[in-house]
Amino acid sequence: MAEKTIMLVCSAGMSTSLLVTKMQKAAEKKGIEAKIFATAAGDADNALASNDVDVLLLGPQVRFMLSQFQQKLEGKDIPVEVIDMRAYGMMDGDTVLAQAEKLMD
Repeated sequence: MAEKTIMLVCSAGMSTSLLVTKMQKAAEKKGIEAKIFATAAGDADNALASNDVDVLLLGPQVRFMLSQFQQKLEGKDIPVEVIDMRAYGMMDGDTVLAQAEKLMD
């Protein structure tokens, strides 16, 4: 599988940094080549413009922005979904990576 780019969006880009690290470890363990990064909601447009994103995951704290991102990404073939709240709270990189993989299939 070619490298996949997974973008996480949260309110400030800080809380998801730990989750990114855990997802990268989970990807390495599974032999998946993935570029995983987090950005603040306010900088998401710039991040989308400068990265070839395969999937976008929203932190539970910005779930209210889901329809906004769905509209922005309409016709771009980039799935967008809110990260499972429990997996996010537990910083469960394996589960969130699996959620991203499912969306990319």
